[in-house]
Amino acid sequence: NVKYHTSFFLFSLQTFTAWCNSHLRKAGTQIENIEEDFRNGLKLMLLLEVISGERLPKPDKGKMRFHKIANVNKALEFISSKGVKLVSIGAEEIVDGNLKMTLGMIWTIILRFAIQDISVEETSAKEGLLLWCQRKTAPYRNVNVQNFHISWKDGLALCALIHRHRPDLIDYSKLRKDDPIGNLNTAFEVAEKYLDIPKMLDADDIVNTPKPDEKAIMTYVSCFYHAFAGAEQAETAANRICKVLAVNQENEKLMEEYEKLASELLEWIRRTIPWLENRVAEQTMHAMQQKLEDFRDYRRVHKPPKVQEKCQLEINFNTLQTKLRLSNRPAFMPSEGKMVSDIANAWKGLEQVEKGYEEWLLTEIRRLERLDHLAEKFKQKSTLHESWTTGKEELLSQKDYESASLMEIRALMRKHEAFESDLAAHQDRVEQIAAIAQELNELDYYDAATINAQCQGICDQWDNLGTLTQKRRESLERVEKLWETIDQLYLEFAKRAAPFNNWMDGAMEDLQDMFIVHRCWCCSSVINSFFVHTILITAHDQFKATLPEADKERMAIMGIHNEILKIAQTYGIKVVGENLYTVLSPQDISNKWEAVKQLVPMRDQTLQEEVARQQSNERLRRQFAAQANIIGPWIQTKMEEISHMSTDIAGSLEEQMSNLKTYEQNIINYKSNIDKLEGDHQLSQEGLIFDNKHTNYTMEHVRVGWEQLLTTIARTINEVENQILTRDAKGISQEQLNEFRASFNHFDRKRNGMMDPDDFRACLISMGYDLVSAFSPGEVEFARIMTLVDPNNTGVVTFQAFIDFMTRETAETDTAEQVMASFKILASDKLYITVEELRRELPPEQAEYCISRMTKYIGGDAPPGSLDYISFSSALYGESDL
Repeated sequence: NVKYHTSFFLFSLQTFTAWCNSHLRKAGTQIENIEEDFRNGLKLMLLLEVISGERLPKPDKGKMRFHKIANVNKALEFISSKGVKLVSIGAEEIVDGNLKMTLGMIWTIILRFAIQDISVEETSAKEGLLLWCQRKTAPYRNVNVQNFHISWKDGLALCALIHRHRPDLIDYSKLRKDDPIGNLNTAFEVAEKYLDIPKMLDADDIVNTPKPDEKAIMTYVSCFYHAFAGAEQAETAANRICKVLAVNQENEKLMEEYEKLASELLEWIRRTIPWLENRVAEQTMHAMQQKLEDFRDYRRVHKPPKVQEKCQLEINFNTLQTKLRLSNRPAFMPSEGKMVSDIANAWKGLEQVEKGYEEWLLTEIRRLERLDHLAEKFKQKSTLHESWTTGKEELLSQKDYESASLMEIRALMRKHEAFESDLAAHQDRVEQIAAIAQELNELDYYDAATINAQCQGICDQWDNLGTLTQKRRESLERVEKLWETIDQLYLEFAKRAAPFNNWMDGAMEDLQDMFIVHRCWCCSSVINSFFVHTILITAHDQFKATLPEADKERMAIMGIHNEILKIAQTYGIKVVGENLYTVLSPQDISNKWEAVKQLVPMRDQTLQEEVARQQSNERLRRQFAAQANIIGPWIQTKMEEISHMSTDIAGSLEEQMSNLKTYEQNIINYKSNIDKLEGDHQLSQEGLIFDNKHTNYTMEHVRVGWEQLLTTIARTINEVENQILTRDAKGISQEQLNEFRASFNHFDRKRNGMMDPDDFRACLISMGYDLVSAFSPGEVEFARIMTLVDPNNTGVVTFQAFIDFMTRETAETDTAEQVMASFKILASDKLYITVEELRRELPPEQAEYCISRMTKYIGGDAPPGSLDYISFSSALYGESDL
């Protein structure tokens, strides 16, 4: 014990004397003998003023004992005012030169002013100093600091502390553990010479003492802590600034990426809408079919990537806003016209124009199909009519009756009557031709000029035929009285043959007539194809039922001709030439009758082919409906399941994320069914099928549902990612998140993932939130909260906004004031900072970032080029430039 106390006093005397002189030296004085020099209290009061930076009461200048006691008491009272309890230490002992009490007092001063304020990771004083030493020496070999006595005997711990902060002063690799005296002296000499730490310990005493004095070691090591504290403070400040700047740079990069992606997407929409708004119709069916194919290519190839870009843009925007909230930054406001809502409105406009374009394309295709049908029908009827009128004008213009005999005159008269009958029968065909031409004009047929010219020619010719017919009749009637004899049989033949021939012409025309059955053009509604086709078959069957009666009429007409031959033979009349009353011969009737009989089976075959086409179309309808009736409910079911998963609180967020990722992959794998349905839809359009009674789902419904499903699963995954990000950043436990989710789900009465303001108010109250603050009544406080959770005034509160609000108060984030304080440390307490200080204290990238963005400092006491770090720090947490 005697040896231990002797070593304690030796260590303490030397160490405490050196420690006191290290501070008294700043006041231009020192002590030689610690038990003698503090007896009058003057240097003791001076020491306290130096180490505390405060002024003590004015000391007594007398040399009497009571003067000394008064000065020492002033010092002890100052120590007590700093929260230090002085046990068994009185002014009389110090004045009397009691070494033990004097050393105890000095140790108390060291503890209070050199060690007590040391704080490392929520530990302070001795524990904090020990933790600091352990952290700084941890990477060095042969160093294991566990205490403040034997851990320092080999001198390596002291050398490691110096090398850690000033590697230029000691070459640690050359130190040896078996040379403790050399290591200690190296540390003492370097500390005294370069760090302004006086030599307080003796190397031989430390090495030769089994357990060096802990107080002496702590006193000496604390000098290293304070020597290096300024450098560590600068390092901490620099790290904080780097962290803040890194967050700001990352956020600015995300903002620029959002702006770029939004601009490109809006530009694509701006370029695409004029193309879809172009309603200039093509003149041919082939050209319009090419337009339809181009539109399908846009739907299959060009639009899907843009759907993904739109979805990714929304995800990026939500992620950026979450990061800004977590880093205590203001919300990101995109450039004018580039808000998510602006993009959604532009996209909605695109889809409206897209839908209108598709409807216009299909309408134009149906119009061109109808036009082609009418044009072909016009051509057929015009050809028949022009064939019939060939030579009629020349015939009516003849004046053969002037030199004809009575029989010839009468024959000419009857022939003319037959022609008039034929002419009247053709009146209906001319009206049909004019009606078709008018409809072609109304439907804006591209070659309407040619049709109009041909129709006008036919009408003019028809009017001329009527005029010529009337003139010839008047001429024949003038001379008819001169002729009385007429061959009744020829007349009867002509009268019966002409209408029968006209009937056969009409029958041939009907049998060769084209038809279209998938749309009724006399009205605007689609009718049943098979019903129209049944009408055609019924009409054809009715026509075939009239053939026996027509054959009887033919036989009767041929009987008239046979009767003429019989009478001529009986009475010896020589029949010379043709029947003067008609241009029709028995052979003409027979040939045309055979032609009618050949057209009947051809008409049967055409109708059967149409039946087969309609059956094929019906198969396509059923095939499309079978798939659509599965896919449509499947999409709706998946949407409901996703909605249920987004509100389900079972399992951790990572498990929910894994389930959603698996769910998303299953949905993507289902894409092949959508593609197959697209193929069937294309076949239906190519078959000109525009209705389907077997299903209520159209391809447009399925496309919109599919796009909504992809967007919903992506948004749900993004919401869970943001919840994970919020949980990790704000230290929220899984149980807290589950509690928040359960409360949100309970008040989400519409089960749409959002709460109305009234439901949100009820939710807050149920969770114990006080809506009446010290500064505002309930309605004002709730209105303030609503501006936080619903900044865009949408009238609803999402789960992410609800989570952000519930965790906002507990967030531990950097503030502008903290950043300013950090810059102030780097600037050595100045109100400005220089370029050289920034480049010395910060990494190159962050230093140049600050230099490029800080404004010049305005003040008379600053050197040229000084920068204003205060306005820069405020700007980091102010309005965004983007």
